[in-house]
Formats: sequence, C-alpha cells, structure tokens
Amino acid sequence: LDAVVLRIDSPGGSANASQELYEQVLRVKKSGKKVVASFGDTAASGGYYVAAAADKIVAGPSSLTGSIGVISTVPNLEELYNKIGYKERVFKSGTFKDMLSPSRPLTPEEEKIMQGIIDDTYHQFINAVAKGRGMSLDQVRKLADGRIFTGNQAKEVGLVDELGGKREAIELAADLAGIKGEPEVVEYRRMPGFLDILQRFGFLSQKPLLYPAYTTIQY
Repeated sequence: LDAVVLRIDSPGGSANASQELYEQVLRVKKSGKKVVASFGDTAASGGYYVAAAADKIVAGPSSLTGSIGVISTVPNLEELYNKIGYKERVFKSGTFKDMLSPSRPLTPEEEKIMQGIIDDTYHQFINAVAKGRGMSLDQVRKLADGRIFTGNQAKEVGLVDELGGKREAIELAADLAGIKGEPEVVEYRRMPGFLDILQRFGFLSQKPLLYPAYTTIQY
C-alpha cells in the first residue's frame, strides 16, 4: 500500500472524534504513505478538520466544505418543566457540578466557563488547519467564522488543492506516491451494524425528540 484516498462525506460532529481521525491520518503519513482527501457532497466542520491532515485535498466544484468553527448547545427546559410540574432536588459536591443541568439557565460565570471551552477548542481547530494547509493563523481566522464554501470557493481561498471526484483523487494519490501506470485500487467500506440496519428501515429516529441531558462540543 503506497497511498490512501480518504473519502469524506460528513457535515462534522464530535470534536474529539474529529481530532482522533486527524491524528490517525498523520500516523499514516508518518509511515511513508501519501494521503489524499476526497470530498463527497459535504466535508464540513469536523469533516474538514480530518481532511486538513492530508497531503492534498480534492473536492467537487459543488461540494460543501468549510464551516470551520465550534458549537455547543446547552438546553434550558426550565419553562417546560414548570408547565408539567416537574421538580428536582440537586445534591452536588461542587459549585459547577450541575452546570449543564437543563432544569435551569446558566449563570454568567458558567457562561464564561463554557465560552472558554469553546474558544480553546476553536483554537485547536484553526491550529490544525493552519498546520495542515501551510497557512498562517491569521489566514485561517479570516475563513474560520463558521461559513461554508463550495468546492470552487474553497479552492480559491486555499482550503482545497484540486477540483474533481474520486477518480481524480486516485490519480493524484498515485502521482504523489510515484506509482507508474494504472494503480491497483483496494476499496474499504465500513460494514453496517445492527443499529444502522434499524435506522435504514425507519425503526430508529435520525434525531432525538428532546435534547439529551448532557452537552457535547461539536465541530
């Protein structure tokens, strides 16, 4: 195996999962293999985070990418709980242990803590993009306000290298790896699990009906 084409079709997700995948791409590169990221319909936010580690990025002209930023939603169900008569007593070991409880709004101090977490995670994101794309932090910040780009637009601002589909990405990877002639391609696909099958046939909702009682940091 001389090169890897990483096909990405994702709007993003968990910040930690995106970082883990980013590090895995770096490990593949460290082993001496070339990595080319190939965008499907969408490779935004966390999807772009992963791609930034690749040697080169290929996107379709109308692929959606960018969305460089961080978001976290803290639900406040206080009014709903009051309407249905739900009450709770909280026993905690520290001032901020129930900071993300949906039964009350955040205090100003808690909002400051949450914003600090967002800012730190955002800084990690733009650093990863700057390192992967060979850009300065100031250059990345100008593009990292959460906006999305088409593949065409992303190429113009330096977020992708080439326009094309999977075939073009394979050819580029072969060229980077010095492969002569037609490259032999081995395609790996994730096997669907039981939950995937249930979701496909409509037995599981795509989204929860209510926010969970915990908050995650999302790219």
